[in-house]
Amino acid sequence: MTTAHSAPTKPGILVGLKAEAKFIRQIFPHAAIAASGATRVGAQREAARLAACGADCLLSFGLAAGLDPALPAGTLIVPETVQAWGTNYRCDPTLRHILGGTQPATLGGTLLHSDHVVLTAEEKARLFTQSGCAALDMESGFLARTAEEAGLPFAVLRVVCDPATRTLPPVAAAVLSPDGGLNIGALAGSLLRKPTQIPALIALGRDAGKARTAMQTFLTQQRTLRAFVRLAEG
Repeated sequence: MTTAHSAPTKPGILVGLKAEAKFIRQIFPHAAIAASGATRVGAQREAARLAACGADCLLSFGLAAGLDPALPAGTLIVPETVQAWGTNYRCDPTLRHILGGTQPATLGGTLLHSDHVVLTAEEKARLFTQSGCAALDMESGFLARTAEEAGLPFAVLRVVCDPATRTLPPVAAAVLSPDGGLNIGALAGSLLRKPTQIPALIALGRDAGKARTAMQTFLTQQRTLRAFVRLAEG
């Protein structure tokens, strides 16, 4: 059963990377924002911290891995539910509406949570067949579970970065530092050991650029709407 909530004005926002936090800060200047570092431990810790900081709702923003092969990089997803550890967590309908979940430019459905980085097209295909979810990320499951435990409404806005048919280079799983920044030493070392990763890394960079542009354009449009401005600026 979905609990009705009045429109909140003090969001706590969970992202994966420092770059995402910096961008979201421009849209939500007064929100509590935390980066998980794209790790299971970081996502669990930061979701709990956001719930304890006085936020009246929890939001998840950032990149997602595509599972549905029909979705290109830049596809925006505002899911109705988040599937994690065998449970479907229902997103708050008011927050979904404010984030643009009823607009033609976004997809709904169910977003899959993963505790680890999914690198290969083969694993993405297996997860798509198994779950039917269009995309996955590594933060929204922890945010959804924390929101339920804290009695807070939550919602998610994610954009597909790497499409389902793209296999990521191994360096993608090791390049992030625990605080959500880039580990330059790990990046350089991995590329020196295996320079054949470079073309795939360049392709990933292009996809990430498309995803960031799509998210930025969409959120800029949302800032013209009164309900979104109230949520974003308090």
